[in-house]
Amino acid sequence: MFRSSLAALLLAGVSANAWAGAPAASAAAATGLIAHRAVYDLELKDASDRSGIAGMYGRMVYEFDGSYCQGFTTNFRFVTQIDTGDSVRVSDQQTKTFENLKDGKFTFDTKSFTDDQLDKEVNGAAQDQPDGVRVDLKQPASRELQLAESRFPTEHMLDVIQNAKNGKRFFEARVFDGSDDGDKALVTTTIVGKQQTPVAEEADAGNAGAFSKTAFWPVTIAYFNENAKSDALPVYRMSFKLYENGITRDLTMDYGDFVLTGKLAKLELLERKAETCQ
Repeated sequence: MFRSSLAALLLAGVSANAWAGAPAASAAAATGLIAHRAVYDLELKDASDRSGIAGMYGRMVYEFDGSYCQGFTTNFRFVTQIDTGDSVRVSDQQTKTFENLKDGKFTFDTKSFTDDQLDKEVNGAAQDQPDGVRVDLKQPASRELQLAESRFPTEHMLDVIQNAKNGKRFFEARVFDGSDDGDKALVTTTIVGKQQTPVAEEADAGNAGAFSKTAFWPVTIAYFNENAKSDALPVYRMSFKLYENGITRDLTMDYGDFVLTGKLAKLELLERKAETCQ
């Protein structure tokens, strides 16, 4: 989701692994996800003195397409202009992923730029295995890794939706999404609120188009380093309003030293060809 997306024990709700082994159930859930392109306007909500950020704004574009049979593609671009008080720089992160739920495969490629100069590239592929997840990393360094059993981002989104529909409000999962250096999974804690209906006061509700009056769940996902102590602060926390079809809006992204908000500015539904699995 967006990043989506993390602990060895799933405390509540449907275990991620309890229904992952049932292709028919996964396929049925996956067909409910809608192909779309969402544009979000970003603004700085809060920043500590330690962050060194005096101002920040930007735009995020998230495009999701595909199917259970052919796999899902995600194109994600996150551009921000950052004012430190002494200088202004533009940060641009571009990510492409492909996830095949049927075969348990995930590929990822992220390029990070500052002022149009490439800072970092991370890419590789991951594969579900009986004893965990194998990662074949190509960039920033070529190596093979063996990680503990983890969910991939679309799998995790389906887990969130399934738990929400089942009324399970809290669960944990380990998620691998290829972020940072692509060499580790993160542990997530997900809290799902009661389903709600948009109200007129919500600034970006009207931009959800046909779904502007559709019920949603308020969701908060906190991401932790795998070896963090139980009382450790999350690396990152994200809150958003989630529709059953996978569309999100009204984002809050908490990085610790600073917090961004993301309001849905435009939503475009994409056509998806009908198909049958072979």
